[in-house]
Amino acid sequence: MNADETSRYVRLRVDLVLEVQEPDALTGAALERIAADEFMPHEERAHAEAAVRDDDSEALAYLVDPTDLVADVPGVELAQASWSTEPVEYDPESMEWDLDEEDGSFDEKEDDSA
Repeated sequence: MNADETSRYVRLRVDLVLEVQEPDALTGAALERIAADEFMPHEERAHAEAAVRDDDSEALAYLVDPTDLVADVPGVELAQASWSTEPVEYDPESMEWDLDEEDGSFDEKEDDSA
């Protein structure tokens, strides 16, 4: 692949932390989505329903498709996508969750002025 071909590709990284305020509503919506999927095999459906009942992050995975973020963006075609969900311990006061620090741009600006 030459430089012109690789420059056509852009990696879009999105990291979301969601607070589940109504677990029953989330689980119910995911179970409805699974029930409405006419192409899901029976064995897979039973497994999916059990996973959704046991884990909010699994329920969320059945309801949110990040590819929808770019489906209607003009001039682009989705080349590849992957995502995952997982429960996390979240502390908005922790430096670990400071999104400005993640790319290092804030630190670099401070270092230049010192």
